[in-house]
This record gives sequence, structure tokens and C-alpha cells, in this order.
Amino acid sequence: MRLLPPNNELGWTPYVWLVYLGFFFVQPIVAGANWKEWLAMGLVTGVFLVLYFISYWLPPRRRLWVIAAIALLGLGFAPFNQGSAVFVIYAASGLAYAGETAFAAKAMAALLSIVALEAWLLHLPPWFWVFGIVLPLAIGAVNIHFAQRDQANRQLRMARDEIEHLARMAERERIARDLHDVLGHTLSVVILKSELASKLIGHDPERAEQEIREVEQISREALAEVRKAIGGYRAGGLEDELARAASTLKTAGVQAECESAPLPLSPPQETVLALAVREAVTNVVRHARATRCRLKLEQVAGACLLEIQDDGRGGSQVEGNGLRGMRERVEALGGTLQRETAGGTRLAIMLPLTAAKITAPKGTSAA
Repeated sequence: MRLLPPNNELGWTPYVWLVYLGFFFVQPIVAGANWKEWLAMGLVTGVFLVLYFISYWLPPRRRLWVIAAIALLGLGFAPFNQGSAVFVIYAASGLAYAGETAFAAKAMAALLSIVALEAWLLHLPPWFWVFGIVLPLAIGAVNIHFAQRDQANRQLRMARDEIEHLARMAERERIARDLHDVLGHTLSVVILKSELASKLIGHDPERAEQEIREVEQISREALAEVRKAIGGYRAGGLEDELARAASTLKTAGVQAECESAPLPLSPPQETVLALAVREAVTNVVRHARATRCRLKLEQVAGACLLEIQDDGRGGSQVEGNGLRGMRERVEALGGTLQRETAGGTRLAIMLPLTAAKITAPKGTSAA
């Protein structure tokens, strides 16, 4: 049978505090109490110990009843044994952990006022005032301070646990978005090239063999990208992604028009735009049934504008996981994403620029 609940913060300290109980036996020893008085004190001590250990098992508000019973022991035996003031010390100490700081302070003030009134009415000796009022006030105030500190520490631990939980959720969402972007695009290209190879194998074996080799190369690159995505890193830049987009569109039989200008982009901005290009081109190849697709990167009014427009069948206004992840990334960098689906699909991504102005565009290419 445990006297104390399993709590690493308590440890063995509740047993140490029982040393104050020795003051209850000072007066009987000095006065030479008879066996009846010792029996009464033994019963009172037994009741106190039961209440004392029970208090550690109760929640704060229910603990108030136990604290009140301990205080009554001190007040009831004060006329016969002034050492019972020690029970007031235990009651004041327990009040610090029985509620909020303001409530504990008010309850302690009420308790000490009752003790002072009893001491004044019964003309109890001065040392009772010391043990019944001064010490409970000091110990209770110190315990209130420690109770506040413990509460602050608990809140800090809860906040830390919440931050860790949110960080884990954010990491899982990041990995899910990255895997979606990496595998979704790559598998679309692999399917396209595999279908093209199967069509060419009968009348153009060399071209079919070339397509199969490209499928192998793309698969190896995809494996490396998955590993880097899980680790939180990205290979290649925006220019590489634009070139890869043009190649993918060409394989799918879509005429690609790419215009890009050198922009002072930060690494996070370049990564977000590269992922946006990848996701948008994947959607064009999968769903748009387009014949032309235009990709344009330029500076507009001190901001970077990436525009991707196709002449396909448009799409639903409901955003899928890929587009939702794209929007989250863009908005996290302070940018905006607009989507229009009339007469094809147009995506316009705007990101703020803080670096110096750019020079003239590189030029225009078509595939």
C-alpha cells in the first residue's frame, strides 16, 4: 500500500515535512502529561497522518476539505496544547496548492485571521502566535511562490509538447507534399515515355530504346529526389525545372513556350516556384488535354510573376492536394496564387522581391 501517489516531483519530501509534527509533543513532555492526554494526542496524530497522506491523492479543490479538517485539529486543541499550532502550518502549506494564487492567498488570510481571533480571545501565549500565525504565513507564502513556479513550468512543458506535436505534423505534411510533387510528376513522365516506347517499338525500335533508357534515367533521378525530399533538401533549380517541363510537355505532344528572366530569388522562393512548375506541368499532361502550354517568369512591379497557361479543357474549381500544397507554400512566403479555368487553365504566382532589379529577359524559346 502506497502512502503517496506515484509522482517523481514529490519524491521523499512529504516525509521530511513531518518533522514539524514534533512541536505537537513539546508541551506534553514539558508539562508531564498523563496517559489520557497522551492517548488523546496519539489519536489526534493518527487522524492527522491519515488526512495528511490522503491530501496528496486528491485533486486541488477536493483537497480543501482535508485542509479544513487539519486546520480544525489545530484550532480545536489550541486551548489544551498550544503545539497544535503546527497543524495550522500544514493547513497553510496545503492551501498554496489547493487552487489559483488569488484563491490560495484569500483562503490563507481567512485561516490566519481565525487563528489570530482565537489566540486573542483565549489569551494564548506569544509563542503560539509565532507558530500559529508567523510561521504559517511565511511557509504558506513560500509555497504559493513554488506553486506558481510549478504551474509556470507545467505550462512551459505543455507549450513545448504542443510545439513538438505541431513540428511533427508540419514535417509529415511537408514530406507528404514533397513526395506528391516528386512522384506525381515523375510517374506521369514515366507513363508517357513508356506508352510512347510501346507505340514506337514496332516501327522505330531505336527511338523506343531511347525512350526506355530515358525512363530508366528518370526513375533513378526520382529515387534520388525522394531521398532528398525526405531529408528536406532539393536538387536543381528553377531553370532546370523549366527545361525539364519543356521536355515533359514535348513528350506528351504539347507545344511548350518558355520565357524566363533572371530574377534575384532566394533559395526558398526558387524551390517553391520550381515545385509549382512541376505540379502545374504534371496537371497539364494528366488532365488538360492541351495542345499548347506557355510558361513565363518575369518581374512585375517589384515582384516575381510566374505564369503557366494552357489551352486545354480547364478544370474544376475544387483544389486538389497538389494545388493546395502549392498555395500553402506560396502564401508561406508572402505571395499569392490565382487560378483561372475559363478557356484552359491559367496559374499566376506572385512572390515579393527584395533584391536589386533585374536586367532584360534571356529570350523566348519554343518546343
